[in-house]
Amino acid sequence: MFQSLIDLASDSGFFYVDWRMIVMWLVVLVLMYLAVVRQFEPLLLVPISFGALLANLPTEGVVNKPAGPLTAPVAGIVQNVFVKPGDKVVRPRVVRQIPSKVSDIITDADTAQADVQAYFSRVEKLTSPEARADVFKKTAGVPDLLAVYRPASPMATTKKDLAEENMAFKVNYKGRVLDLKGGDILVWAEASGTVCEEPASATEKLCAGDQIVNIYNTRTGGLYYYIQKGVLLEIFPPLIFLGVGALTDFGPLIANPKTLLLGGAAQFGVFATFIGALFLGFTSQEAASIGIIGGADGPTSIFITNKLAPHLLAPIAVAAYSYMALVPFIQPPLMRMFTTMSERKIKMKSLRKVGRIEKLIFALLVTVLCILLVPDVSALIGMLMLGNFIRECGVCERLSKAAQNEVVNVVTIFLGTSVGITMTGDRFIRTDTLSILLLGIVAFGFSTIAGVLMAKVMNPFLKEKINPLIGSAGVSAVPMAARVSQVEGVKYDPSNFLLMHAMGPNVAGVIGTAMVAGFFIATLTTH
Repeated sequence: MFQSLIDLASDSGFFYVDWRMIVMWLVVLVLMYLAVVRQFEPLLLVPISFGALLANLPTEGVVNKPAGPLTAPVAGIVQNVFVKPGDKVVRPRVVRQIPSKVSDIITDADTAQADVQAYFSRVEKLTSPEARADVFKKTAGVPDLLAVYRPASPMATTKKDLAEENMAFKVNYKGRVLDLKGGDILVWAEASGTVCEEPASATEKLCAGDQIVNIYNTRTGGLYYYIQKGVLLEIFPPLIFLGVGALTDFGPLIANPKTLLLGGAAQFGVFATFIGALFLGFTSQEAASIGIIGGADGPTSIFITNKLAPHLLAPIAVAAYSYMALVPFIQPPLMRMFTTMSERKIKMKSLRKVGRIEKLIFALLVTVLCILLVPDVSALIGMLMLGNFIRECGVCERLSKAAQNEVVNVVTIFLGTSVGITMTGDRFIRTDTLSILLLGIVAFGFSTIAGVLMAKVMNPFLKEKINPLIGSAGVSAVPMAARVSQVEGVKYDPSNFLLMHAMGPNVAGVIGTAMVAGFFIATLTTH
């Protein structure tokens, strides 16, 4: 009877809850408050916050990976294998942060050997059958270690990382002595199951994609394991751009092309943060992905991070979408700080009416020119302009309405929850993640300020003055940033209508951020 109660407790989720989950529950409550009570972009924050709640519960059938082959990420040599056909392997319901390579274990260079030995001893203890039988030890969240794999060539990009990769260790693990290096990759069980084939043998040379070990289980992966493929395979970001194109009138930018400069100026925040991230020790690829947050463009942030720094996808995506949602909260103080009362009252003349033919030609020209200049963002620019062409051509009303409603709404739900479900406590309650969140808001602030200051710089040379408040709309948050410009303008002159004027830099910001992302991808992608 007592054993049955223990088994029942072990099958429940209560013993998997820890302090990190509880902290993240509080974060979820804050996001839900902002979305539901303060109505800060609820279409974004509600899916993100609910996804974050699911991420911080001991769920089953939501995010777990399916069993299957574990393959070599790069060419290299199998160093050690710890399983044989017929062995059962376990991945706990909640997995804590685990190192992907040996050097990730090191906390201090002076105690590196002791750190690595202590970690392997802990893994051996926590993954033993006796430990798994104890419900109170199941909360450890350490999967079975299946193999150690050594890349054929160094993967480090800095001298410090290269030194750590070359550090040598001797470790006692499961009754044998292992000769390890800091760059060795740890192959963990990604799903519970049974080893169904003969794994690769020690000293065997493998190419990238070759199988190391194969696990069998009759159960499929969790729901969001498959839905998240829309993020990982870069399907959702272009579809969001399709909807944005179908929802957006490019007429204000065509009617007042000077506002293109305001959208361009807003990219200053991207480059400033890129430089700042480099000084903080991030790699060029990581810094570029972080910098794009300054464009306030969630889909583009996901798109570039997938290519340059996929290990940072979770914090960068959350930062980008969170700051997009908080545009009405973050931008107004900066707009007021860098403008005078008289500048905020500047009235801009009504824009000329832009004809349908002009808009269609514009969509085609932008598609051709942008893709010729930066082919790496063809998917984003192509879908953005396709959506706009469908909107403006006048003969695809059903397609236009579908792109504006059903397509973008469904993708928003899936993209938002996919972003939120990456917000696990062990990923977010870390120094590097907090640094990314801080850099993100700095990037966003710089982009806002740069757009406002560009309008002030342009005004002495213009006959018809630009209200600097619309410069803040140079970030890519469409149409949120434009609405903020309108709301701020009305505060100082109720008859001032800035919304359509602000849509010019807003659209320019979308195109500009995508182009900058393409530049980073083209120059920083390692082949």
